[in-house]
Amino acid sequence: MFAIIKTGGKQYKVSEGDIIKVEKIEAEAGDKIEFDQVLMVAGDDVKVGSPVVEGAKVSAEVLDQKKDKKIVIFKFKAKKNYRKKKGHRQPYTLVKIEKIDA
Repeated sequence: MFAIIKTGGKQYKVSEGDIIKVEKIEAEAGDKIEFDQVLMVAGDDVKVGSPVVEGAKVSAEVLDQKKDKKIVIFKFKAKKNYRKKKGHRQPYTLVKIEKIDA
């Protein structure tokens, strides 16, 4: 059985026991969270929502809060001695899917 959930403006295909990396969620490690925006559930039969499946939810546990690898932004203008270097690390939440209720 799997489900497609929406969180942080992105969609994820999840099954029970999966560990996924989602956009940052305000929760501590060990907290239980629920995703109620379930777009599709598939098992013995398929339920497709318009836009969400009514009454469906996915339960998960927060494992950790981390930051992604650093990306470097470098701007320059030729022949003008103009250079700017910036870095960014996007925060994310590591989540373990525990149960899919449809």
